[in-house]
Amino acid sequence: MADADINYGLAGVVTDDTAVSKVMPETNSLTYRGYAVQDLATQCRFEETAYLIWNGELPTKAQLSDFNAAEKAQRGLTNDLLAVMRKFPKGAHPMATLRTAVSFLGLEDNEIDDHATDQLYERSISMYAKIPQIVATDFRLRNGKEPIAPDNSLGFSENFFHMCFGEVPPAETVKCFDTSMTLYAEHSFNASTFTARVIASSLSGIYSAVTGAIGSLKGPLHGGANEAVMYMLKEVGTADNAKDWMLDALATKKKIMGFGHRVYRSGDSRVPTMTSAYKDMVDIIGTDEAKMYWEMSKTLDETMVAEKGIYPNLDFPAGPAYYLMGFEIPMFTPIFVMSRITGWTAHIMEQLGDNKLIRPLSNYTGPAQRDVVAIDER
Repeated sequence: MADADINYGLAGVVTDDTAVSKVMPETNSLTYRGYAVQDLATQCRFEETAYLIWNGELPTKAQLSDFNAAEKAQRGLTNDLLAVMRKFPKGAHPMATLRTAVSFLGLEDNEIDDHATDQLYERSISMYAKIPQIVATDFRLRNGKEPIAPDNSLGFSENFFHMCFGEVPPAETVKCFDTSMTLYAEHSFNASTFTARVIASSLSGIYSAVTGAIGSLKGPLHGGANEAVMYMLKEVGTADNAKDWMLDALATKKKIMGFGHRVYRSGDSRVPTMTSAYKDMVDIIGTDEAKMYWEMSKTLDETMVAEKGIYPNLDFPAGPAYYLMGFEIPMFTPIFVMSRITGWTAHIMEQLGDNKLIRPLSNYTGPAQRDVVAIDER
């Protein structure tokens, strides 16, 4: 096989069918089950989007009520898992603790090898309900605070704030967070989703597939980019310094986080909606620091586009928006998981619905076959 036949990084390679999501080239819009994500983010709650991703259609009021009741019934962590989480090293990255906790959920499932669609759907709802509590519990434990139990009178996003901080912020802040959940929920065969499908294709089980996806998402070239963006903003320091910082970074070929995307070439369709939510958070907080980050972000964006014609991706506005909501930077990617569990599990169910083991070929570049020489003759 010649090198010219290789699509490095699987760029441009179509590996399977999917009905979950697509970037529509004629509109440059990411769609979930045919609906533009920007429309879902502005017109629907995240719970409606989760239902859509798993069921193929937006819910009626009755269906949404039943769906939310099913999620609330699955909230809560066992005492065994809470005891294990108390033993996690306080310096461990929250993505590492989340990966381990989700793996532990698999240990507690006695029907783990049942791959029937209804069983997979029930486990998906369970992880969708439990992962926010895992993230919130880890956040509180690493800060020397006791966990807060879920409140079943609250919706998905409100409950997460409650479990983290013991209170629910104004509705405008919750809406910004809820918007980010919808925007992060699904994105076709991205690295973590493809990881999940590869693992699922071996019939290893849904918890193995999700655990592997979490490992993939942790990387700074994938989900970890939202954390890296915030660290980058802190390194830039001030809005006045932003343009010179970007020009220097480009001149020295420094890796700049939050820009560019494998799929989009004329801008990530999710960015305008998330940028609007980021600006809303700046206005809600209203501090000089919040305004500085906004001006810094604008300058970095404008300079990159002017110099390289490369546009920001979703992580660029999402990182500082989460920071202004009060979340610690290492929590950003676990929050991503809270959303993407919907897309991952939809793909796992789709993969197992007509499964073929994913096993690509490779182009060997090592030595030709050769004989082993006795150690005394080497």
